[in-house]
Amino acid sequence: MKESLDQLAVPAPSASVIDRLRYLIKLSRMTQARFAERVGVDPSNLSRILSGHTPVSDSFINRVVVDLGVSKPWLTSGTGVPFPRDIHAREINGHATAVSGNHNGAPVYDINVSAGSANLSREFTEDRIVGFCKLPGLNPDSPLVRVRGNSMSPRLADGSWVAIRPVSDTAPILWGQIYVVVLDDYRMIKYVRRHPDPEQIVLHSDNPEYDDIEVARADVRALYLVEMILNFEITI
Repeated sequence: MKESLDQLAVPAPSASVIDRLRYLIKLSRMTQARFAERVGVDPSNLSRILSGHTPVSDSFINRVVVDLGVSKPWLTSGTGVPFPRDIHAREINGHATAVSGNHNGAPVYDINVSAGSANLSREFTEDRIVGFCKLPGLNPDSPLVRVRGNSMSPRLADGSWVAIRPVSDTAPILWGQIYVVVLDDYRMIKYVRRHPDPEQIVLHSDNPEYDDIEVARADVRALYLVEMILNFEITI
């Protein structure tokens, strides 16, 4: 019987690197061959590593860390947690009020950024602004939009707000960071991770009940980097 994610226990700190690799494979819900492809190694090499016939090299460890967003201290020694929180997007928990007419703060839009098919940039119109929010460290040029759904829970709660910044076509992707990804038919908010095929990217949810999504880079119409996460309700 296939082990459910709820029953899947994180290996103890005393476990081996191989035990932690097997845990990651189960957690990813990939086959061993697909996992090998994801981290850019031959499936037979991964098989030899997992069986103990080939030592776990630093280069292999680095591949897993970079491509899957895994903590290196956890993978190598069991220290900390498998997936540390992204430090790029600053989080604020508390309360804020959107003030009408105060153009000194960041604009708060009546926009659900994690749903819809329209090009997001076309929705940033003055009639969609419901107020302005001023907080320490909040860029006044970064619009605040609402997140709905639980695919990024617990990092992003249903109803939380994010400050986002558009990314140019020529800007490099910051692997492992949270982006709003706009496609032709829909948009979503996900971690963006490296794919073994440079023509594709992997969209990863914080909620383990959601599978990774592989998307062709050519199908991405726009990217917005999440600069700040506000896990509370903004009073309008």
